[in-house]
Amino acid sequence: MRVITQLAWHAFRDAARGRVLYVLVPFAVLLIGAAWLSGQLTAGQEVKIVKDLGLTAAALCGLFTAVVLGVGLLAGEVERRSVYTLLAKPVRRHEVVLGKYAGLVLALVVNVGVLAIVLYGVLAFVAATESAEARRGWETPAVDPALLKACFLILVQLMVVAAAALFFATFSSPALAAAMTLGLYVAGHFNADLQTLEEIVGPGLTASLATGLSFVLPNLAPFNVTAEVVHAQPVPPGYVALTTATGLVYAALFLGGAMLVFSRRDLT
Repeated sequence: MRVITQLAWHAFRDAARGRVLYVLVPFAVLLIGAAWLSGQLTAGQEVKIVKDLGLTAAALCGLFTAVVLGVGLLAGEVERRSVYTLLAKPVRRHEVVLGKYAGLVLALVVNVGVLAIVLYGVLAFVAATESAEARRGWETPAVDPALLKACFLILVQLMVVAAAALFFATFSSPALAAAMTLGLYVAGHFNADLQTLEEIVGPGLTASLATGLSFVLPNLAPFNVTAEVVHAQPVPPGYVALTTATGLVYAALFLGGAMLVFSRRDLT
């Protein structure tokens, strides 16, 4: 456990030194600010716009962080041959994968946490500058605790994506691993559409392949509760718990596959 903790800390420091967080987080912060400015042009809708675009920015920023770091932390070290330095020490290969993943999750927690704080700050500013009459017309308060549910599920989804990125990075090049991870993310959000494709195009090879993929690929759509939070629809704690458990199972499967492949990979 001590080895994994040390590897996780080094992976987190490598992520910080890689400056990915320094580029993507300010970009998302600017997007949240732009959402507030655009909201000023739409009377009575500024809070909804800030929430919607703010949560979307957090998800996209986290996605690219998970893909870039998830692929680079492992595949990058293999390409640079620096992984041999680790394996020359009393460190097992599965500990390398677990340590890299734990460091990546820590980076994602910081990423989503910073964006959540910024989003709440912008919403608090909007609430403070609006009149009491305008605030009474809002469906939900500006500083809505339900936003934390959305941010938490975004984080769980990113944990799945990060595990998938590590898995693909164990047997492919960084560019191919990134492409496969992004493809899985997109397909995962259209999982339900893949299941119903046969009803649209009729029976055939394409429909059968889509149906098969729907059972293999993780369903990432349930992790997106932005619409529910923005439009004051309830997100029960039971739903959050079940979706979180599902996400942890997805992540564990990808992580288990990554450890298995990396343990058997010939690095010579």
